Amino acid sequence: MDETVSRLGVKALTFDVFGTVVDWRTCVAREAQAMLSTLGYQLDWGRFADRWRDRYRPAMAQVISGARPFVILDVLHRENLDGLLEEFGVKGLTEAQIDNLNLAWHRLDPWPDSVVGLTRLKRKFTLATLSNGNIALLVAMAKRAGLPWDVILGAEVSGVYKNAPQSYDRTAHFLQLRPQDCLMVAAHPHDLVSAAERGFRTAYVHRPLEFGPEHVVEHPAPGTFDLMVRDFEALAVALGS
Repeated sequence: MDETVSRLGVKALTFDVFGTVVDWRTCVAREAQAMLSTLGYQLDWGRFADRWRDRYRPAMAQVISGARPFVILDVLHRENLDGLLEEFGVKGLTEAQIDNLNLAWHRLDPWPDSVVGLTRLKRKFTLATLSNGNIALLVAMAKRAGLPWDVILGAEVSGVYKNAPQSYDRTAHFLQLRPQDCLMVAAHPHDLVSAAERGFRTAYVHRPLEFGPEHVVEHPAPGTFDLMVRDFEALAVALGS
C-alpha cells in the first residue's frame, strides 16, 4: 500500500453506479432491440440508448433547480422515454410495453470486474451506493447482477440528485461518517470533483467504453484524484483489500 493510500483512512466506499458499476449503454441498447425489433423497427440501438441518456441530466436539472418537485429516476426515465419514442418514430406500443422497456434500467449488467472487485472491497469497507437511481431500481439491479452492497441509498433518501452538494452531505450523514471518512468511487470526473468539494476522498475508475467504441473516454491527467485505477480489482489492491 503506497503512502497516498495509507493516508486516506477511509471507512466507507460510496459508488456512482450507472457507467461505473454497470454497463448501461450496451444493456439499454440490447433491451430496446429485443423489444422493438420484434415490432419491425430497425434502429441504431446504440444511438437510441445514447439519446435516452442525453435526456437524463436536463431532466434532473429541473429537479435540482427547484423548477419541479423531486421525483424518482424511474419517473424521469419514463417521461424521457415517451419523448424518445416520438423522436425515433416508434408508435403503437401499449402502456405495458413502454413500462417494461423503461425497466431496462433495472436490468443492467455489471462490468466484468465489478462483482469480484466489490466482493473483495466489502471485506474491509462499507459499500454504499451514491447514485441518482431510486431504491427499487438499485435493489432490482443488485439482485439480478449480484452486486454485494452493504447499503443502498437511492436519490429519494437524500431528496436531491447529484451533483447537488446535499447528495454527498446526506450520504455521509446517513452512514454516520465524516465526509473525509468516505471514498467516492466513480468513472465520471465531474462526480468526483463535486464529492471532493464536500470533503470526500476520491477514486477514479476508468471505463473507456462507457459510451461505446466510437467514443472512447479519455483518461484524466495523473494525480487528478486521490486514486486512479483501471478497474475495481485494482482498487481493491490499492486499498489493501
